[in-house]
Parts: sequence; C-alpha cells; structure tokens
Amino acid sequence: MIKRTLYFGNPAYLSLNQKQLVIKLPQIEKNQQFTESFKKEAQTTVPIEDIGLIILDHSRITITQAVFAALLENNVGLITCDATHHPTGLFLNLDGNTLQAKRFQHQIEASVPLKKQLWQQTIKQKIHNQAVVLASEQSDISSELLFNLAKQVKSGDPTNVEGRAAAYYWRYLFGEASGFTRDREGMHPNTWLNYGYAILRATVARALVGSGLLPTLGIHHRNQYNAYCLADDIMEPYRPYVDQLVCRLKKIYPESTNGDITTTIKQELLKIPVTDIIIDGKNSPLMVAIQLTTASLSKCYEGKTKKIKFPQMTSAGQ
Repeated sequence: MIKRTLYFGNPAYLSLNQKQLVIKLPQIEKNQQFTESFKKEAQTTVPIEDIGLIILDHSRITITQAVFAALLENNVGLITCDATHHPTGLFLNLDGNTLQAKRFQHQIEASVPLKKQLWQQTIKQKIHNQAVVLASEQSDISSELLFNLAKQVKSGDPTNVEGRAAAYYWRYLFGEASGFTRDREGMHPNTWLNYGYAILRATVARALVGSGLLPTLGIHHRNQYNAYCLADDIMEPYRPYVDQLVCRLKKIYPESTNGDITTTIKQELLKIPVTDIIIDGKNSPLMVAIQLTTASLSKCYEGKTKKIKFPQMTSAGQ
C-alpha cells in the first residue's frame, strides 16, 4: 500500500480521534464569526494507517501526545524542520517489527566480509544509476566512464571507486559550465538536493525499522554521532532519483538561482516517495521499493540470500 506524505507549512492543531488524524486551522478555530458547525466542517481527517511521512514546517503547529503515540505505533516517520525550513529531526518507532530482537542480533553479528560484499553491491548500483541519470540529463556528456567504474567496484570498495565516480558525475550533471560542487552549504541547487535527500533518508529509515533493523548500525557508514548510518548506506542507490528530479526542476525554474525552497519546489520534492521506479523487474512507487530493499537486506543478514534488491534505472531514465 502506498502511504501518504503530509506536509504542514502553516499553523495547525493536530489531534487524534477514532484513529484519525484531525487537522484544525487556528485562524478558523479562533474566529468568533464562524459557527461551531462550520468549524467542524472545516476540519480535515486522515486515517493514521494511511500515513507514511509527516513533515512539520512551522513553529505554530500544536500536536498532541496521542497523535505522537498513534503515529509511532503505525511506524509513521515524523520530520521536523528548523527556522530555515530545512528538515532537522526525525521521530521513528523503536518497536517496528515483531522479530526485531532476532533481526537486531543478526545485524550485530554480521561479518566484515558480508558487510563489504553488501557495500560493493550498494556502490555498484549507485554508480550505475548515476550513469543513467547523467546520460539522460546531459546527453552531450559521455556516461561510459561511470558505467565502466560501476563494473570496477570491489568488495568494500577499497580503491574508492565511489569517490572517483562522484567527482565526474557532479562535475557534469548540471552542465560543465555551472561550476557546481556537491556541498551541503554550497551553491544552488545544493539546498534542493539537501531537502530531497532528507525526505529520502526518512523514508529509508522508516522502512528499516519496519523490517526490524537498527538504522544506527551501518554496513559502511560508522560516524559515532550519526543515528542513521544504515539509512545513509541503503539510500545511496536511490539518491540518483533525487538528483534527476532536482536537475529537471532546475531546468524548469531557471530563475531560482538563489536556491530558495519555495512552496512549488517543496511540492515537487515531496513527491519523491511516490516516484515510479523499477525494482526486481517491476514498476513500483519508491516508498514500496525501499521496503523491498530493506526486507532483502534483513534476509542477507540472516543468511537467506546474498543480494540486496536495489532499484535499476534504465537508459530511459527510470
């Protein structure tokens, strides 16, 4: 089932009633000119079970403890934004799978060779997908180097093929003359990429919890200050979908040179979880595909399979 992504960028009251998220607007609730019946009709309700992600992007949003509990019980990822409207926090369920303890144990006991092999698969698919995006968005630039580099990735990527591929990819993705460098605090459209990656990261973290895995314990990323190392690992082959969307948005809205995340840009980036992609030879919404990926990762830890199911971009861009 495709879960909904809800974005709140204005003041709102969020409460719970009969397993429904009740959304009220303060400007209506506090206006004495409106009747109680009108206020009730102005309310919006959404079944909790239909929600996958919620993004809170306003300082005057009031949310009840009952809502928090219901969202976490249903494994909804809750993202909070700072004063600059960038995602900064993520709430996740700590008990998202009935076999969680068993799967945690398999994850913790995973051998170094296994993790190196899983990282090899991850980076090979990431670079392949980057090559497809580059070929699709910059047809005058050769992507053969990236396709070849994808084939050279060894277990654990000891020669850092990922870094070499990234240098070439980012140099040309937005046009050679753009002078673009991928940096969180860098030039436009870095802010758009940051926002898209934050949504992707939350989607992956939510799926990991749902598969009974610990998002903190990565297969490659090991930053002791990062609570989502595994999410950062598994999202790598999905990043090119965000890159492609941002590349196209940049062409559609060339006037947005300062990198501001306008309402229009947010609306487009919030579509990332429902982007139609190909995984395991079938079309699937990205959010559902990620669930397949994390489920296959869990089976790798258990020794039931040796391959992670990752999305496969084609020369057509999907």
